[in-house]
Parts: sequence; structure tokens; C-alpha cells
Amino acid sequence: MFVPKPVISLSIEPKGKESPNFSKALQRFQREDPTFKVHVDSESKQTIISGMGELHLEIYVERMRREYNVECVVGRPQVAYRETVTQAVPFHYTHKKQSGGSGQFGRVIGRIEPMTEAGEDGETTEFVDETVGMNIPSQFIPAIEDGFEEATQKGSLIGAPITGTRFVLEDGMSHPVDSSEIAFKLAGLYAFREAYMKAGAQILEPVMSVNVSAPSEFQGNVIALLNKRKGTIADSEVRDDYVEVAAEVPLNDMFGFSTDLRSVTQGKGEFTMEYKDHVPVLPGVQATMVADYQKKMQAKAK
Repeated sequence: MFVPKPVISLSIEPKGKESPNFSKALQRFQREDPTFKVHVDSESKQTIISGMGELHLEIYVERMRREYNVECVVGRPQVAYRETVTQAVPFHYTHKKQSGGSGQFGRVIGRIEPMTEAGEDGETTEFVDETVGMNIPSQFIPAIEDGFEEATQKGSLIGAPITGTRFVLEDGMSHPVDSSEIAFKLAGLYAFREAYMKAGAQILEPVMSVNVSAPSEFQGNVIALLNKRKGTIADSEVRDDYVEVAAEVPLNDMFGFSTDLRSVTQGKGEFTMEYKDHVPVLPGVQATMVADYQKKMQAKAK
């Protein structure tokens, strides 16, 4: 069964004293719903819940209060951005470290390239071993793949996971004494990071398919509201005094949409929303996001 990856996250913690019901509820919800995910952020140590939309997570927060008697404090929703590459780039990287005794040595040669579609199991990154011969002993190949997988966990643009990327290993070199799994893992990791910055890296944002239904007298208001939120109108149809508007809208621009829709339709408008795809953000938006991320990292380093 293919389970889509979450597109939105928010921090959550019990209000007041820690309750065992808090973790009990989260465990149960994860068992019931494969699109609902929970993890603890390694930096902030906050509990993060992730799902398919703002309403999806609000329902679980409300269920926790109603079914488990746990009031929760939640943070501002965070959109699940991704990063990807747009062009193929070769790499030729040697990891070498000598500090008395046996050192570390591993050389990897190959390329990284965009993937046009996800793999059979829905995976969006791929490691391909095209080596011939024993320049890299076979026991070190999994370590290189581990290095690549670790590198894709956090891109260098905004620290988002990297998707739609293939790592092709073509050749390399080992040393009879200094080569080891850790040496080749680091060679794979740093080779990818070095090539990634030359591969036209791009930020992707989740876009939602939004369907709005409202009395036809509010058609202009509904379309204006969607346009204001950077929506692309796909279809608009009037049927039995009601208008149905289909649009694609970036998830980041959908926060608070239900309140605004009620306001412009006198409480008579309704909408549904589901994940459609991740698409590139506009170049100006990407530049701002990268600059903000760099400032944040510099502040953290002080």
C-alpha cells in the first residue's frame, strides 16, 4: 500500500503536567492512520506531529482533548518543503584523513542526476551501483549508499529533505590499510554535498487541489480569494445556483482559508483540499527562503 508522505507539521505538547495519556494517544493515532506521523525534533526536543493538512492535525488535537482528557499547546503549522536537483553533475571525490596509525581513505567517482519519477515502492531517491571490477571492494558499497542516504536527509538550501535525486556510483579507489566503511560513507556523503551545490538545487513546496462550493452570487469573491492566495483556477462551474471552483493552491497560502471563505460568502461557502504534488517555488521566494535559513544557521552558530 502506497502511503503519501506528510505535507504539514506542527509542534505539540501537553498543557501543564505531563500525562501518560499524551504518548498513549499519539501511539494509538499512528496505528490507526498511516498518514499521521510523530517524531521528536533532534534540535528543539519538541514532539512534532505531521499529516496531510491543517484540519487533519486539528482533528487529532481535538480527539486528544475529548477522548484522553489531554489539553495541548500547539505551535504554528510548518509546511513540508523538499529540495531537489535539476541537472546531472559528475563527482570525483577523495576522502583522506591521516592522524597517526591507520588513517581513512575512500575515493568515489560517478554522478548525481534528477529522477523523472518515483521508484516502484514510492521512493524518491535512488542509489545505483554501476561499478565494474574491485576498485571499490563490494563490502564498502553499502557504506557509500548510507552516506548518500544521510546526505539527502537535510539539503543545504533550507535544511529540507532532498527528493527526486539519483546517485550513480561508477568507479573509485580503495587503500589496503586505510579504507573502511566509515571512510567510504564519508566519501559518499561529501561527494554528494559537493555535487549538489552545482546541480541547480531547487526548493519544492506542496500544492493542494482545492474545491470550493458557494452560492453563485459569491463567485467573484471566491475566485478573488483564491487568486489572493496564489491559486491557479483550473475550473469554474455554476450548477443549481451554486458555483463549484477547482483550483491548485500552495499549502503555505492555505492557512486560515476557512475563516476567510466564511467571511466572503456570509458563512455559506465550503471547501475540500487534498495533496496534489510538490512543485518548485518562485525564484524570488527561493532566494528569500535561502537567505532566512542562512541567517538562522549563523545565529545558531554564535
